[in-house]
Amino acid sequence: MCGFSGYLQPGGFAKDGAQEIIREMTDCLIHRGPDDSGFWLDSSQGIALGHRRLAILDLSQAGHQPMQSVSRRYVLVYNGEIYNHLELRSSLKSADWQGHSDTETLLACFEAWGIEKTLKRARGMFAFALWDKTDRCLYLARDRLGEKPLYYGVHQGVLMFASELKALKAHPAFQNQIDMSALAQMQRYAYVPAPLSIYQGIFKLPPSSYIRLSENQLQASPQSYWSMYSMVEHAETYTGSTDQAIDELEELLQQSVRERMISDVPIGAFLSGGIDSSTVAALMQAHSNRQGSGAVRTFSIGFDIPGYNEAEYAKAVAQHLETKHTELYVSSDDALAVIPRLPQIYDEPFADASQIPTFLVSKMTREHVAVALSGDGGDELFCGYHRYFRAEMLWHKFEKIPRLPKRFGAACINQIPEVVWRGVGAFVEPLLSKHAREKAFSDRMKRTADILSSHNVQAVYQGMLSCWDRPNDLVLGAAKVNDIFSEKFSWPEHMEVKHKLMYLDSQTYLPDDILVKTDRAAMSNGLETRMPFLDPRLIDFAWRIPEPLKVRGGKSKWLLQQVLSRYLPQKMIDRPKMGFSVPIDSWLRGPLRDWAESLLDPSLMREQGMLNAELVHKRWNEHLSGKRHWHDALWTVLMFQAWLEAER
Repeated sequence: MCGFSGYLQPGGFAKDGAQEIIREMTDCLIHRGPDDSGFWLDSSQGIALGHRRLAILDLSQAGHQPMQSVSRRYVLVYNGEIYNHLELRSSLKSADWQGHSDTETLLACFEAWGIEKTLKRARGMFAFALWDKTDRCLYLARDRLGEKPLYYGVHQGVLMFASELKALKAHPAFQNQIDMSALAQMQRYAYVPAPLSIYQGIFKLPPSSYIRLSENQLQASPQSYWSMYSMVEHAETYTGSTDQAIDELEELLQQSVRERMISDVPIGAFLSGGIDSSTVAALMQAHSNRQGSGAVRTFSIGFDIPGYNEAEYAKAVAQHLETKHTELYVSSDDALAVIPRLPQIYDEPFADASQIPTFLVSKMTREHVAVALSGDGGDELFCGYHRYFRAEMLWHKFEKIPRLPKRFGAACINQIPEVVWRGVGAFVEPLLSKHAREKAFSDRMKRTADILSSHNVQAVYQGMLSCWDRPNDLVLGAAKVNDIFSEKFSWPEHMEVKHKLMYLDSQTYLPDDILVKTDRAAMSNGLETRMPFLDPRLIDFAWRIPEPLKVRGGKSKWLLQQVLSRYLPQKMIDRPKMGFSVPIDSWLRGPLRDWAESLLDPSLMREQGMLNAELVHKRWNEHLSGKRHWHDALWTVLMFQAWLEAER
């Protein structure tokens, strides 16, 4: 795994100055590639490329980047792994190979087939920048699901690009104006969704796309080389028997895991004890046993906090599989110590609180191995999130009500003052379950009004995902942004409700939250992560599987559980899903209170002029009182405020 940076300056540049700039940009990414660095410049064409290398395949100098093709036409900087690169090599028998790196394979494919055909045939996780000396143009590209990051944009007439924003900020032409609309999106979802970034004029290249740029065309629209929409639209429903489906899923998972175990450095796996990570660890151990390679390394962390500790489940799974297991119990102080580092690690405001334990497990894992396999992606493919069921239930409960009565009901609820709903709640809430009481009755009535006003299930789901339902009331001067929730043709209409939500998460939450969280947390520790569930063959198969094979008898991930039951006893599989987080709710009222109050100081926020200080202060006081639970909303604000403080 690696990091790269570069820029294209029309009209060329002075070589000495450019060398210093590209070196400073690339040095910002040393955590992504501590093993080697390299630079390539052409002052007459105005192009500079820099690379930091974490050597995983071909540890020799034959894998050094930037790398030029045999014809010298192309120069490549690349971050990722092409898992089928040996298969691609076999299709290029006439190539003159100097080493066995996948970087060299990519360059040979570009020369033989061109950019788009190579992208369609490559199976892996990657982001790259490719300079074509002949056509004097630059290609930027990213993998199908967005496992690897790539930012780009034009500031002061210079096109700059890099694996992380911190490298762009090192260029003297960079301007750090905040995009207020992107900030509003971040306050809603807890992350800045692609193609936006927190900075004006800087964008994330969307997954499964590439873009062609030149000194005469510094801006252009990304082109898709693969489309999940098209794949889902044309997917033929699986017609085999249940046993055949289980066998085929197991074989696809075995293939994917085997490919991701290829490495010239030590490799292991994250293990939480949940279905996804346990499946990956089980298949890794089975493959290792067949190869006579010994026990696979597995890693987990635990917390001495009730309701937040999965380490005991992970340990039981590891003992049954006979992996070489390492666990680390961390205290609240250990977790809290990570928080000041988050702005530097994530580069832009990011507020998924599971970023904290993800960083800690990555740090511990890197002490033993350089590559770790992860179970990310299983929930989006096999219906693993409880919210899919809740959203479907809510939608079906209200969709049959005629539109006019729904609008009237929503209007009536919204007209009644919040203080009245609080009074009603004082009588009703004691009758509710403990879980139901976690959200104030007035909030529940407001949510009911929103659902009544929703025209489709995606609007219901958006409300469930939103940390701030109306982020434009919070962020001053933010324009409304159309996203996949508001697009009319966001998904194929024939899809069932839960499949629609899985599709939506695969296009948003997975690439913009889950994969960002894992990539930055791991790479800040110099650790490469690989996700077997994101293999294109497995994705295609999962989208052909009908819902009754994914959800059966009230169990989600039913088909995946049948595969796992071949490796683990059922009692280790049948347990509630916990998630991977920390108790931000109570921490904000306790050890994080002073830190939070300093960042949420109303006078400071008014001086900054970006967020509605009164609205934030109201929610802060309500949260401190214990009457409301605003930790999700407050955490998005705090992560922005902490990032802004580090930025200034």
